[in-house]
This record gives sequence, C-alpha cells and structure tokens, in this order.
Amino acid sequence: MVPVSTASSPVRPQGCTNFKLRQLLRVVSAHYDAEMARVGLKTTQYSLLSSITALGPIRAVELARLMHMSASTLSRNLRPLMDAGWVEQACGPDARSWLIQATANGLAKRVEAQRRWRSAQESLNERLGAQRVVALHALIDESLARLE
Repeated sequence: MVPVSTASSPVRPQGCTNFKLRQLLRVVSAHYDAEMARVGLKTTQYSLLSSITALGPIRAVELARLMHMSASTLSRNLRPLMDAGWVEQACGPDARSWLIQATANGLAKRVEAQRRWRSAQESLNERLGAQRVVALHALIDESLARLE
C-alpha cells in the first residue's frame, strides 16, 4: 500500500532508491536469467540479439547509442554472440564502416529464446499480478522520462 500524503504530513521516502532498485533488479534478472540459460543465453545477450534482429544491419556506433552503452561495452558484449555464430560483421556503405547483423543461426536462436523470454514474462506477471506489472512499467517509463 502506498502512503497517502496529507497537508500535515508530507510523504518522505525512506531508504536508498538505488539500493531498492538494485534489489528488485537482481531478483527480476535472476528470474529471466534462469529462463534464458535454458537456451544458452544471458539476458543481456538476448537483449542485444533482439535489438540486432530488429534494427540490423546497423552500424556499431548507432547500436551502442540506441542501447545506451559505450562502444567498448558493446564490443565486449558482441564477442560471445559472434563467437557462437549468431551475429556477424558485414561491410558498411563505405570502406571505413562496418555493420552488425544477425546470421541465420542468430535469427533462429532469437526465436528459440523469445519463447523462454515470454515464459519468464508470463510467470512474472502471474507472481506480481498483471495490474502491478502495468503500474510498474508506467512508473518506470515516467521516471525515465523525468530523468532524461
């Protein structure tokens, strides 16, 4: 239950928001990680593979920007996907650029992983309740918009 503010007693957050968010993130991440592990991926790899599938072929610098990560972090996260043969570099429009794209095996892996992700999401919806999940998404979206 969320405390309601009255004129005589304003609501004052207790504790550290960062700590609370990290607690929630660890529990939710472990839930998704367990499902993704069933298809040999980490959630971060699934997210990256999904983005490449949706946006690719795409320049690495643009992918990093859209995923809110540095070029070095992107490079580090791409390596296991490339080593597995799910993602590849392709020549870009000029000699100085290159593009990231999913391979046929990567597209198939993404479809397989999407089933596990869906299972994780449905399970989370059941555990938390659909209304709470919708409210959480709205609160997160609003908070992100205010902080940007």
